[in-house]
Amino acid sequence: MEISNGVHILELDFYGSTINPTLLWDQEMAVLIDTGFTGQIEDLKLAMKKVGVSLNNVKIVILTHQDIDHIGCLPEILGECGNQVQVFAHELDKPYIQGELPLLKDGHIIDPPKGRVDKTLIDGEEIDVCGGIRVIHTPGHTPGHISLYLKKSKTLIAGDSMYSVNGILGGIHEPTTPDIEEARLSLKKYLDLDIESVICYHGGISKGKINDQIRAL
Repeated sequence: MEISNGVHILELDFYGSTINPTLLWDQEMAVLIDTGFTGQIEDLKLAMKKVGVSLNNVKIVILTHQDIDHIGCLPEILGECGNQVQVFAHELDKPYIQGELPLLKDGHIIDPPKGRVDKTLIDGEEIDVCGGIRVIHTPGHTPGHISLYLKKSKTLIAGDSMYSVNGILGGIHEPTTPDIEEARLSLKKYLDLDIESVICYHGGISKGKINDQIRAL
């Protein structure tokens, strides 16, 4: 689903449920935000092909956090693309993504995906690609959870800080959020932004009086 020029929500099926990585691109590069589960590399490439972008065009992968459905495909991407791809994430989730610590919510997995993080991101940082991306540290779901604000299209990529149901923000998914109070404080950071659309990894796009929807949460 195209949100605006150069911003596309990918849809990956996982046993009947849909997860939504985001693809950004311009004339210089493509940026993939989150990667899907382990073993979904072919599904990911097919979803990108429908948009007209090849995996070889991806120069940056940004991980919103460490959960398995967000980092699972990273080793496969690195195996195909090697050093042409730079991986960005928050420093608090970096050791989990790299396999130095067991995943907080998936520690039972015997052989978790092990990727790498080339650059750690901080709250308020501006990534000068694809029209400009602002990093927002939004802990609660994980310590290093980040959201991304696309200035050009006024789009918020919320990761798992919120979920969406039928185009309406449904709030925080409490069963998978260890620190609810911190997660609520993180949502308040969005209220200073001019947001026209929100992309939730679970539920997809939400539009319409976004700030009012967030306040209601």
